[in-house]
Amino acid sequence: MARGKSSRVPSIDEVLSRFERWRQSRRGKGPIPDELWSAAVAVARHAGVNPTAVALHLDGGKLKRRMAASSRSSRKAPPAAFVELLAPGPARPGSHLPEYTLELEGRSGKLRIHCQATTATELAALSRALWDMAR
Repeated sequence: MARGKSSRVPSIDEVLSRFERWRQSRRGKGPIPDELWSAAVAVARHAGVNPTAVALHLDGGKLKRRMAASSRSSRKAPPAAFVELLAPGPARPGSHLPEYTLELEGRSGKLRIHCQATTATELAALSRALWDMAR
């Protein structure tokens, strides 16, 4: 949940009273406001879809779809960033090019990079950048 907002889940009774106030004050057959749907989704995550739908007089299928949509939007990964590694100039004849293999492991998997003709400092900077992106 976003910072600054309360993480307390409202009770079914609290949300029901909000729905009743809205139903009494609305004009015509307008759609349920997103704010009320969000409250219903929060209750349903805690109490279950069917009990929430029955108590709030909602279509259980619509409530379930709203829950799925809010889960997808809250789990979107941040966009990937691009890291460019510039290789040093051409090696002198007969010189040995240093080689490194970098292996990173995190929550989302493993990454293995084999580098040739780069310095340990550049490799450390690359690994730090990749590790920070994975967080």
